[in-house]
Amino acid sequence: MDSLWYLENDLNPNDCIGIDEVGRGPLAGPVVTAAVWISEEGIALIEKNKIDVRDSKKLSHKQRKKILNWIDKQPDEILKYSIASASVEEIDSLNILQATFLAMQRAYASLELTKPVTLIDGNKAPELKNTEVRTIVKGDNTVISIALASIIAKEYRDNLMKELSKKYPQYGWNTNVGYGSRQHIYAIIQYGATPHHRKTFAPVKDLDTANKELCKRLKNFMK
Repeated sequence: MDSLWYLENDLNPNDCIGIDEVGRGPLAGPVVTAAVWISEEGIALIEKNKIDVRDSKKLSHKQRKKILNWIDKQPDEILKYSIASASVEEIDSLNILQATFLAMQRAYASLELTKPVTLIDGNKAPELKNTEVRTIVKGDNTVISIALASIIAKEYRDNLMKELSKKYPQYGWNTNVGYGSRQHIYAIIQYGATPHHRKTFAPVKDLDTANKELCKRLKNFMK
């Protein structure tokens, strides 16, 4: 990835904030977003040092961690970022898309930085104050600020799920980070859902419905 995207689209990276999310698909845990501003100088440093910035899913944990270490060494005048999330309760009450938008709005607000343009990965975006919002399909592969946001959000969420796994080891969150792996689904069937599971997501929702139906049948049987 290089900075040609900004030039091709007649944008100055100094005028842009990038936002991306991680965790729309898992059965458990919050959805996490990050907002990133990186200066032209910061992009030049990435290119000069050949730092492999791209979609977080295409990088290993070791590669992402190396990038995060570089990010955390940069002063605010080079790079600035914020992280925000929407809880499982908010996902279940709002739906995953609206909860993602809420997390993006929170990340944007907590960045405490206003720029003319905010670039959001995908084809849908929330309303943001005092900025023009543009959606970029596969932006985490083309736009450096979005790719950095993807990396920051993924590492934050993965670490959160690994920490939660210490309390709920049977679900395998240390490796599946809340996604619907075979181990995770089997554990939901065997042990039920935790407070960190998304109750509106199948198979958690299906299991809850089945349990309610079973309870209803037992009550009728006991009459």
